[in-house]
Amino acid sequence: MAVTRSRYRSASSAGTLVAFLLVLIFGSPWYVDWVNSGNRGLFLETLAWPQWNIDSDQSVRELLAADLKAILLILFTAVFISLLVGAQLSSARGTISAILTGWAAFIFAAALAALLTAFLLANTSFGTAVVNAAGGAGYGLIVGWIVGIASMAGRRT
Repeated sequence: MAVTRSRYRSASSAGTLVAFLLVLIFGSPWYVDWVNSGNRGLFLETLAWPQWNIDSDQSVRELLAADLKAILLILFTAVFISLLVGAQLSSARGTISAILTGWAAFIFAAALAALLTAFLLANTSFGTAVVNAAGGAGYGLIVGWIVGIASMAGRRT
């Protein structure tokens, strides 16, 4: 039983590490500026969604919301992968199941992070928060397969 538990812990740590790297690299101000400077395509533009910022030209509220969204995405990814990988103790423990587990966890994490941080912005309604959550879910759908593959690889170690 201890071996199984450690393998599932490594799945969540591998997925969380990849989520952290995605946010750190592709959410950086330098990458976001590069993407915004031209038409880079859907995938490269979507990678820049959970952007964190250190720019002092924005309001404190906007900076806090953007940075908190990036942090919550990583934390919620760890929580959801841990919860969903535990469900793999059932009969569905294959490679496809592991990829879909990490992918789904990332979709849920991005949507929830966007939903919660939307309320930090000025003049936010519940409808605006739901639209932000849909944008986060879209990000998770397009990028989440990377986290899914990482959590599958972590599960095997």
